[in-house]
Amino acid sequence: MRAVVYDDYGDADVLHLTNLPLPRRLPGQLLIEVEASSVNPIDYRIRSGEMKALLLGGFPRVPGYDVAGVVADCADDAPFSLGDRVIAFLDHARGGACADYAVCAIDVAAKIPESMSIEEAAAIPLAGTTALQSLRDHGKIAAGMHVLINGASGGVGMFAVQIAKAYGCHVDAVASGAHEAFCRSLGADHFYDYKKKDFTESRERWDLIFDAAGTSGYFESRDVLHPKGRYVSTEPDVKGMLMTLVTWPLSKSGTVMLAKPSGDDLRELITLYEQGKLMITIDSCFEMAQAAAAHRRVENGVDQGKVIVLNQRHATDESNQIG
Repeated sequence: MRAVVYDDYGDADVLHLTNLPLPRRLPGQLLIEVEASSVNPIDYRIRSGEMKALLLGGFPRVPGYDVAGVVADCADDAPFSLGDRVIAFLDHARGGACADYAVCAIDVAAKIPESMSIEEAAAIPLAGTTALQSLRDHGKIAAGMHVLINGASGGVGMFAVQIAKAYGCHVDAVASGAHEAFCRSLGADHFYDYKKKDFTESRERWDLIFDAAGTSGYFESRDVLHPKGRYVSTEPDVKGMLMTLVTWPLSKSGTVMLAKPSGDDLRELITLYEQGKLMITIDSCFEMAQAAAAHRRVENGVDQGKVIVLNQRHATDESNQIG
C-alpha cells in the first residue's frame, strides 16, 4: 500500500510517499480502507521530535490519528460489515492514518451516517473526542454552567463551543476578532478578542475554562474561576503535568488531558451532528501527495476548522516528493 512516512524527526520536508506492507488485522481489530484523514497539531509535534522522550524509536512512521473510510476486513462476529463507512480515532501511539489502509480496535470505530460527507467524518475523531472528553469527563460540564473556550475557532475549539451549547451552557469564546462571526455562528453567547482584551483580567467568573489553544495557563486563569471551578488544557508538556498534580487538592483544579480513543464518544458526536447541534467546518483539503503542505498549514496556524487529507488512490502520482 501507499503511505506517507518519515524516517527521522524534522520539519515537514521529512515526509515522503513510499510503499509499505498492508497492516495485519489482529483479532478484535478492523482493517479500514482509508478515504480521508486529517492533520492535528499533535501530528507535527510528534513529527518534529517534540515528544520523542515518550515515543522512542520505531521508524519509519506513518502520521495521523483520524481515519474515515470503509471496512476492508473484519471478523464475522464484528459489529461491522465489509463495506461499512466508518470513522476511527486510531489507538496506536505513533499514528498510522495517512496511508491506503489502517487497522484499529473495533471499539474505537463508529459508522458514518449517510448524511455526513467523508471530509466531515475525517475531521471528527481526535479533535471532537478531545473537546468532548475535556468538557464532559474533566470539566464535569452540566447545564447552566458558564464556560469559556480559549481558541474557540480552531479545530478543537469549534467542537467545544458547540458541545457546551448542546449541554445547555452559557458559552464565552476567545479568538482573534476576525473570527467573531464564526464563533457566534457556532453558538457562542459572548466573544473576547484576545488582541483587545485579556479574559484573565475580566470581572466575569467561569465554572469551567477550557484552553483549547494552549495559550492561557492555570495560574493565570484561576482568579476568574468560580470557587470549585475547573480549568482544562490540552497541552501535554511537563509543566502541564505538574500543574495537574499540584492543583489536584485545590478547590479550583487544573487538568491537562490527553484524549482516549472511544467508539462510544464518536457515536455521541455523530448523534449531535444528526440532531443539527454540531456543524463541522473544513479549512482546506489536500491530497495525500501533499501531506507536507497539509502539515505546514496546521503548523502555521489554522484560522477556522480542520485540515483534511484525501486519499486519491486512482490519481496518477509519479513523484515520491510531497509538496
